Amino acid sequence: MKIRVYLLALVVINSCFDIMAQTNSKDLDTKIESILSQLTLEEKVAMCHAQSKFSTPGVARLGIPEIWMSDGPHGVRGEINWDKWGYAGWTNDFATAFPALTCLAATFNPERSEEYGIAVGEEARYRRKDVLLGPGVNIYRTPLNGRNFEYMGEDPFLASKMVVPYIQGVQQNGVAACLKHYVLNNQEVWRNKVNVKVSERALYEIYLPAFKAGVQEGKVWSVMGAYNKYKGQYCCHNEILLNKILKNDWQFDGVVITDWGGATNTREAALYGLDMEMGSHSDGLTVSADYAYDYYYLANPYLELLKTGEVPISTVDDKVRRILRLMFRTTMNPDRGLGRMNNREHLDVARKIGTEGIVLLKNEDFFPIDPNKELTLAIIGENATKALTPGGGSSELKAKDEVSPLRGIKERFKNAKIIHAMGYNSGPPQYGKVIPPKYNNDSLKTAAVAAAKKADLVLFIGGLNKNHYQDCEGGDRLDYGLPFGQDELLDAVVKANPNTGMVLISGNAVEMPWVDKVKGIMQAWFLGSQSGHAIADVVSGDVNPSGKLPFTFPVKLEDNAAHYYGEISYPGVDYEQEYKEDILVGYRWHDTRKIKPQFAFGHGLSYTEFQLFNAEINSKNFEKGDAITISCSITNTANMAGAEVVQVYVGKNKSKVPRAVKELKGFQKVYLEPGETEDISIDIKIEDLAYYDESISDWNLEEGSYTVYVGNASDNISRTFKIRVK
Repeated sequence: MKIRVYLLALVVINSCFDIMAQTNSKDLDTKIESILSQLTLEEKVAMCHAQSKFSTPGVARLGIPEIWMSDGPHGVRGEINWDKWGYAGWTNDFATAFPALTCLAATFNPERSEEYGIAVGEEARYRRKDVLLGPGVNIYRTPLNGRNFEYMGEDPFLASKMVVPYIQGVQQNGVAACLKHYVLNNQEVWRNKVNVKVSERALYEIYLPAFKAGVQEGKVWSVMGAYNKYKGQYCCHNEILLNKILKNDWQFDGVVITDWGGATNTREAALYGLDMEMGSHSDGLTVSADYAYDYYYLANPYLELLKTGEVPISTVDDKVRRILRLMFRTTMNPDRGLGRMNNREHLDVARKIGTEGIVLLKNEDFFPIDPNKELTLAIIGENATKALTPGGGSSELKAKDEVSPLRGIKERFKNAKIIHAMGYNSGPPQYGKVIPPKYNNDSLKTAAVAAAKKADLVLFIGGLNKNHYQDCEGGDRLDYGLPFGQDELLDAVVKANPNTGMVLISGNAVEMPWVDKVKGIMQAWFLGSQSGHAIADVVSGDVNPSGKLPFTFPVKLEDNAAHYYGEISYPGVDYEQEYKEDILVGYRWHDTRKIKPQFAFGHGLSYTEFQLFNAEINSKNFEKGDAITISCSITNTANMAGAEVVQVYVGKNKSKVPRAVKELKGFQKVYLEPGETEDISIDIKIEDLAYYDESISDWNLEEGSYTVYVGNASDNISRTFKIRVK
C-alpha cells in the first residue's frame, strides 16, 4: 500500500512539472488539490513554518522539496548557519553587491530596475535560493529611519513604477521576489512594538500603492509582513491588511511570510492571512536541542488548535495551497535556468545603475574634475576607504570585491598626485551595538587639514555608513547632522582649502550647515561592488550625472512633516504613534506648507544643459476613461551627451478635501547627444487623479479644475496647464 501511494505521488509531481508551461491556472489548481489530498495534517502544518534560519521543510516521502530563502534586496546574503545566527564560513558565497534601492530609485529609469532584478535574480538562482527577501517599498517618511536606504523613496508613484520591473526581472529566473515590509514599517525604533494610527486615506494614497503595484502589475509571488501593528493588530497576521486588502481586494495568490520573529499569536496567525512563519523565538527556544521550530506559533500550537477544531482545517489548506503554488513557480519548476554569479555582466549592471543614480546636488564649476590634468588631489573622509557592503543589518553582503572610492579615483586619475587622509573614524559595523573607533579623531582631523593645505583641490568623501544608529537595521539615526564630527572637520578643511567638493555617501538626507561653503555636492548612495568605479566615472566626467532625488532634503529636521508634530508623530508615545501629517509626506508637505527644502524631490543637476519647449496638452477638458497626454520637445544644448528626466505633476484646484499642491503622475528619462532634440509624450489616466474618499471607502474622481505641471524637479516647473475634469 505504501508503494502504491509513493508511485501515485511521483505521478502527481511529474504531471505537475508537465503543466508548468501551460497557462491554464485551473489545471495547476487541480494538481495542487491532488497533492493536498495526500498530505497528512502534520505535514501540512510543517510546511507552514521554518526548519532552519532560512528554510522551510518539504515532504520527503512525496518528493516535495524544501524552500530556501536569502536576504536581499541588494544581492544574495552570505550563507547563514542552519540553526543559529552567524555566517556559516563558506568560501563560495561571495556575491555581487548591487547599489542600494535608493540609488535605483534615483535613476528614475524602469529599464535599470528590470536589469537589476534580472541580475540579482540570476545570482539568487545560482545560489539555489527560491525566495529573495526583497524589494522593499516602505515610504521614506523620516530621514532618521535606519532602513531608508533599502527602499525607493518618498513618492508612491515613483516607487510603484520602479518596483514592478524589479520583481519581474527577479522572477523570470524562477526565483520569487518577496515584497516587504507590508506595511507602515517606516522606522526601526520600536519597530516590533509600535501601533501605527494612520488615516484610511493616507494608507491607500501613500503607503499601499507600491505594494498594490507589486502584487497586481508585478505579480509578485511572496509578500513579507511588517513588525509593527496597525489598528492594534500585528501586521504579520492582520485581518484588514492581509485577508481583506491583500488577498481579497487585490487577489494576491502568493505566500505571506513573516518578517523574522514577526508572528506573535497562534490563533491570529492561523486566521488572519499569514502563510509561513520564519525566525520566531517561541518559549525562548532558539536551538535545535529541543527543536525550537516545533514550538513556533504555526507549528505544534497550531496543530493542536486544528485537531481540537478551535480553528478550521480550511485555514491550513489555504496556506498549503499557496505554498505549493510558490513551489511550482520556483523549486518545482523544471524550466528555470541555472543562474550566474559574480560575472562581468552583473558588475556592469551594478556600475551602470550606480553612475545613473548618482545625483549632482550642487556645482559651482567644481565637477567634473579633469582626470588627465596633473594636480594634487586630497581625498578626505573615512567613507573613501571604508567597506560599506558588510554593514546595515540583514541586507549586508559578502562582496567578492568592493571597489572603494579611493581605489576607483586612483585608478582613473593616474596623472594626479593623490593624498588620502581619513579625517574621522567611526569604528567597525556591528549589528545592534556601537563599537568605539580605533583612532583618535582629533589627530585624524589635524592630518586632514594638513593634507588639504597641500592640495590643489579637495574631495571630501563622507556622510553616513552602515554602523548601528546610522543607515542600519535595528536602530534609527539619533540626529539629523553628520556623525563623527564631520561638520566641524568640513569647516576646518574648507578654511584650509576653499576649493572643496563633497561626495555624500548615505541612504538618507542629512543636515548641511556647510552647504554654502563647499563648491560642489554629489549624492552617491551605497553603490556596492562597483562603488569606486561608479563615483570615479561621474567625478571625472566619463559619465554625465542624471540621477534625481527620490526624497526631499529638509533644511532642518523640524521641516520634515513627521517631526513637525513632535513625539506623538515620531517615534510615538508609549508605543502609540499617529501619522499626523496624513497624506502630506515629503515634497507634498513642503509644497503645501510653503517650506523651502535644502534640495527638492526630483532635483538633480547635469554637466550639460537641456531646454524643454513646445509643451502641449491634448485637451483642456476630460472625463472618466480619458487620458491626459503631455507632449514636449527637449534639446541637449551643450557639448556633452547626457540624460534628463521630464516630470509631470498634477494638482487639484479648490478641492473639497485637503490635497497636496501637486503629485507626481508621470515621468520619462531622455538620453540626448550634444545638440540632439527628441519629442516625447507622457500619458496620465484621468482615474489616477482620484483621491481615496473615506466616506465611501473607495476612490473618488473629483470634478472641477486641475493644474498640470511640467518640469525637471518638483520645485523647477517649466510649464503649467489648466484643465477641467467632468
